[in-house]
Amino acid sequence: MASTSTAPTGTRWLNADEQSAWRAFLAMQKVIRETLERQLRQDAGMPMTYYVILAMLSEAPDRTLRMTELAETAGTSQSQLSHAATRLEEAGWIERRRCPGDKRGYLAVLTDSGFETLTAVAPSHVASVRSVLFDVLSTEQVSQLRAIADAITKGREQLR
Repeated sequence: MASTSTAPTGTRWLNADEQSAWRAFLAMQKVIRETLERQLRQDAGMPMTYYVILAMLSEAPDRTLRMTELAETAGTSQSQLSHAATRLEEAGWIERRRCPGDKRGYLAVLTDSGFETLTAVAPSHVASVRSVLFDVLSTEQVSQLRAIADAITKGREQLR
């Protein structure tokens, strides 16, 4: 967007390279998200958010996390996680339990059925991730992607 007389003073508009990079990032993000959503819905009947929740639980000690920690780890809000957890419980893939010694806290626990589902869909999901992202990048670009992602994540943490 170009500067106008009604724009607040001091606005740092994107230059042409930044604007181009921003639009390319948005397009890339859309391609990746749509590809992975389609694959997971087709192969497992679940949205990517559910897969991420199951994956985060599978990597946790005793396949268990506090709901607040799971929301943070899965990159979702507490209300979105609560809705997803209801659906995942209905599918028999997770259980919610009260935290011992904390009447307000809840734990999410990956069930054996949830782990089996995750194990069954993981190979096709990884193949899709590889196909849509890593197979089109050089080794150097993968390193650059990691460095960029780390820089953005650390920058966000500093704003908190």
